[in-house]
Amino acid sequence: MTPVETRKEMTEALLAHTRTVLAEGPLDRARLERVKTALSELSGQTSLWAEGDFPDPDEDAKQNRFQIAQDAESGLTLYLNVMRPGKTVPPHNHTTWACIAAVEGVETNRLYERLDDGAVPGKAQLRETAVVDLRPGTALAMLPDDIHSVEIGGDTVIRHLHFYGRPLESLTGRIAYDLDAGTCRIMDVGVKTKV
Repeated sequence: MTPVETRKEMTEALLAHTRTVLAEGPLDRARLERVKTALSELSGQTSLWAEGDFPDPDEDAKQNRFQIAQDAESGLTLYLNVMRPGKTVPPHNHTTWACIAAVEGVETNRLYERLDDGAVPGKAQLRETAVVDLRPGTALAMLPDDIHSVEIGGDTVIRHLHFYGRPLESLTGRIAYDLDAGTCRIMDVGVKTKV
């Protein structure tokens, strides 16, 4: 079997497994942990995510995002993010669940809780609750309202799988937070996805 065929077979198995888990009942952290574990196993197949198939971004771009698989009916979508050192994403939520698993390199995720009740539009106060360095063999699962930021340090390009309950391009209600200003706003979709 070729790497392309193997990748297709394994991503289809991930989608099928996830549909089964989600059909068992309302989404909770325990079910999402099972999805995260399956994604982590897929990320361990490093030969499937090589630069030959998924090129590094240009120096100016900092990130290439490749859509690997999408289930049109459920909305489940798997991406490979290839990012250069210096890439940052401010604190944000997703409005859908998200799992991230490292293929190669380290992606630093800071997790936050929102302290205010959202009663004042455009204002928000966050408190950092954890720092998670995602490196090969590790993964992170987040519920729709969980908030995180991303920073790529070091000196090498990273490759990480990002798996969502809906396509990123459809998530028009995500909120980005400015920690210093104590503000929030609707987040842009961001980097164009390559299919």
